[in-house]
Amino acid sequence: MTDHTANTRDIHAVVQARLESRYRAETRFRSYGIGAVLISFLILLTLLGSIIAQGMPAFTAHELTLEVELDRELIDPLGDESENSLRQGSFSRVLQNAMREQFPEVRDRRELRSLFQLYTPLNAPRLMNEVIEDRGLIGQRYRFRMPISDEMDLYLKGMLIDESRVSVIGALDITLSGDVAELRASEPAFDGVLADIRAVLQSEADGLAARAQGLQLQADREGGQDADANRQRADVLLARSEAYRTRAAAPDGLVVLDDTLPSLIVEAGGGAMRVTTLSADGRSATADIIVSLETSDRIENWAIQVLETPADRRRASDQQIAWTRALEARGAVTQGFNGYLFSNADSREPELAGVRGAFLGSVLTMLITMLLSVPIGVATAIYLEEFARKNTFTDLIEVNINNLAAVPSIIYGLLGLAVFINVFGMPRSSPLLAGVVLSLMTLPTMIIATRAALKAVPPSIRDAALGIGASKTQTVFHHVLPLAAPGILTGSIIGLARALGETAPLLMIGMVAFIADAPSLSPEGLTEPATTMSVQIYLWYDAAERAFESRTAAAIMILLVMMIGFNALAIFLRRKFDRKW
Repeated sequence: MTDHTANTRDIHAVVQARLESRYRAETRFRSYGIGAVLISFLILLTLLGSIIAQGMPAFTAHELTLEVELDRELIDPLGDESENSLRQGSFSRVLQNAMREQFPEVRDRRELRSLFQLYTPLNAPRLMNEVIEDRGLIGQRYRFRMPISDEMDLYLKGMLIDESRVSVIGALDITLSGDVAELRASEPAFDGVLADIRAVLQSEADGLAARAQGLQLQADREGGQDADANRQRADVLLARSEAYRTRAAAPDGLVVLDDTLPSLIVEAGGGAMRVTTLSADGRSATADIIVSLETSDRIENWAIQVLETPADRRRASDQQIAWTRALEARGAVTQGFNGYLFSNADSREPELAGVRGAFLGSVLTMLITMLLSVPIGVATAIYLEEFARKNTFTDLIEVNINNLAAVPSIIYGLLGLAVFINVFGMPRSSPLLAGVVLSLMTLPTMIIATRAALKAVPPSIRDAALGIGASKTQTVFHHVLPLAAPGILTGSIIGLARALGETAPLLMIGMVAFIADAPSLSPEGLTEPATTMSVQIYLWYDAAERAFESRTAAAIMILLVMMIGFNALAIFLRRKFDRKW
């Protein structure tokens, strides 16, 4: 009896140990699953966070407001206020005259070109269109709003250069001599920036010396003609290094600033001056006047703006930055919502580029895709699942449908190029052609999803319908298809969402072309040149201008919202039409 009890206890202990081991394994498996979900969520959150952080600046823009004089002689050369006459007008000259009114001190032709680069010349046609719409503006002064140049927009958003403002102590005396100003501070206000400039010069000198030493060591190892060339380059670098050290030491008491060093802009008396030389005592400086001063008396309130990125490493000049700051101080430059991103089509100028053309192109393309792929895909699935006999032929069709669902999307683009363009002559880069190509790509997915939804309907539904005398067609369309509708809708919408994000097949049929005008939402728009959101993202990502980086991320955000909307619609329709049995 004792042995039996002991054996029972041993068996119970073994079973209990195995149960605890299984419970621990289940707990570990559950924790692994939760950990995998958390890691996936963090990766997704990081991706979305980076896209949002990069794209948010594109949703705001700085606009320049100018009081333009719509002189009749300039904008209406024929004098009849007709559209033909206005289209021959010089609206570019009108904008240039308005900019000259802001900075009358700018007279040099080279500086004028730099001044006019604060906005894109494409704003002249925008002004012309506004005058054509309202002829009463002719001969009047008109407040015209336009986006500032992309470089200046990035600068005002703090994305172009590194800069800082130096707090100064004491008054500033200014002696004017033409376009040059002699500055004298009551305190050594330039000491801090002078030390920074000398540190930069010393760093450049050390870097050049290190490169020269490396070339000399390489020449000693190699020998021959290459060694002589390396020694010559090393001598040049050593000479430049010594020149930098001499400038840092300022033996003549002056430190000369050029485009290779940080720029110093002195803001005083309502104007701006670019410092060209600094005295070693940190009190005196020589500067070129950029924005004319309202007063040159002894100034108590003044500041030093340090543009830490040298002028030779940026596209925006010191003058352009000073002019932009002056316009901002006068209230002529303001920041607001970037409506151009949604109201304009694509443009070579980033500040005028928008997604309207790509959005409308995507809408038209998805319309064609939906009208072709959904009816054909659902009808094919119903026939194969409910009516077709199971034989070698139908098996071959099913295998090919499954294979087509795994074919790379670019193959469908090649098919569209070879067949629809070269054989049938369909218009290249049109929503009609893109919709047909994406329909072929989406069809296999929709057929498979529809067949899966039909299979999910219980056989008892079919048996009950047939048992009460319904025909095969009535059973399918009156009973099976309504019950399978949620799955069919979900599969169709997910297939369309995948087509919305496709790029490769559209590149093959010419939708990569630059499209400056948005297609019309009409039957004619189906054959007009267009692009889609995914291709627009591809084009902007490949653009050279830095301002397109944020617009690319913004377009990705808009496309993600569209795709999330598609998936949300699929979930809503599934829940709305879902039935319990």
